[in-house]
This record gives sequence, C-alpha cells and structure tokens, in this order.
Amino acid sequence: MQKKQAQAPAPCRFGAEAFLAQKGTTVRWLGGAGALINCQGYILLIDPVLKGFDLPVFAQPPIAAESIPHADAVLLTHSDGDHFSAETCRDLRAVCDAVHAPRYVAGLAEEIGMRSIGHAIGDRFCVGPVDVTVTPVDHTWQNDVPGAADRVFQKEDCCGFWLDTPDGTIWAIGDSRLMEEHLHMPVPDLMLFDFSDDSWHIGLENAVKLADTYPDTPLLLWHWGCIDAPKMAPFNANPDDLKARIRNPQRALVLSPGQPLTLTRLNA
Repeated sequence: MQKKQAQAPAPCRFGAEAFLAQKGTTVRWLGGAGALINCQGYILLIDPVLKGFDLPVFAQPPIAAESIPHADAVLLTHSDGDHFSAETCRDLRAVCDAVHAPRYVAGLAEEIGMRSIGHAIGDRFCVGPVDVTVTPVDHTWQNDVPGAADRVFQKEDCCGFWLDTPDGTIWAIGDSRLMEEHLHMPVPDLMLFDFSDDSWHIGLENAVKLADTYPDTPLLLWHWGCIDAPKMAPFNANPDDLKARIRNPQRALVLSPGQPLTLTRLNA
C-alpha cells in the first residue's frame, strides 16, 4: 500500500509588502525548493518555480510570478524542472537585475533573455549587502538514467549557495548526496534543508548526520509536501521522520509556503 504523502500547510499568500525596504532579513519558503529572501530591502529569489512545472501540486505558490515587482538577483542551483522554470524566468525578465547560476544553467537562462552570470564552485559575488559563495553538490543523476539528457553532466553544473547577510548566514544546500565538504562548513544560522529520502538527494540517514553536525541550526524544511507525486521519492519526505531522529527536533521548521521567517544569529 502506498504511504500517504505528507503535505505542507496551506500557503500564506503575500504581495508587494514582502519586497519593501526593511530592517533585518526575512526568508519565505516559496514551496517546493524555492525561497524569497528580503535582506534590508534587497531581494533574492532562490530556485523560484511559480509556474510551468509539469507535475500536479497540492496548492498554488504563495505569489504569482507576474506579481513580483522586483528582484535584485535570481539564484539558480541547477536545471531540473522543479528548480529552474523557464516560464517563471520569462515572467521575471523585466524585473530581475541578474541571474546567478552554475555556468551551464546560466547559459540556459541567457537563452530565454535573462541577464545571466555563470559561476564556478567556490566563486563569490555580492548582491547588495549579501555576500554569496557558490557551494558544491553531487547531483548528476542524469548520467545514471539512459535517455535523461543529451549531454554528460558535471558536478559543477549544480550548486548550493551560502549567503552571508548582515543579520546572519543562510545555507541553501541544494539537491545533493551528502559530501564530506558539507560536514566542515562554518555553523550556519539557518539551513534551507532538503531531506528527501532518495538516492540522488541527501537521504534520511544522511540528513540526520548533516543536521546533527550543526545541532543548533534551524532547518527550514523544503523539497517536501507540495508536489502531488506519491510514487516519486524526491517529493515524499516527511518532517516527522526527521524530527524523530535529530537532536533538538524543535528546530526542524514546518512552515507554510509564504510564511515569513526572521533570520537571527545563533549567538545573538
């Protein structure tokens, strides 16, 4: 019998107020594996998939792409359809200053008319007051699936992002198998945490290992609860499974898509 999918809480819809100048840094999960970050009025979107996805969803995203008034940067981790939506990006062309992505993904964004900057793993760049570092991942699943792609994917075609803001650090780990490098990062103030129990994602066992490497860091859980695909492991993580295994389980945050979270430093 197929296990019932865990579903995220109903979306908390928002509008232009989320993009205003403000003190501090606010993070909103966009559903799936996307986020909106407002750092003192500078807007970063990570893997926004607000339309154009080819699987059914439990609820619509908390904001429509055409309702976004401005983005200082769109950060794309890789080219999978649940992270890079060409339709969403087309709607953002007129309001987005730049796309930052691995070089292969930046090329795809350039093809649809976005100003794109390609990066290597380890590159650093700034978006207003946010210092961003491109972090490594291991997610070349296409090479193991005959017919999945017409090219050989390299590790550097996918990435994560480390964001150093005036209000704390955020690590968007990205879709990845667990890597040794992931266990030796500075302690982040917030992790955007994929805990999917899938061979090309971190998997539950390694999610526990990674979470407990940074036992005080809040975990904004994503890549779960939004895609109606009961037979696809990447979309079937259950927060209860993670909470039952990690230290300080109250830090595993089950938020509504769109619900604002204020970034705070662990040592504040």
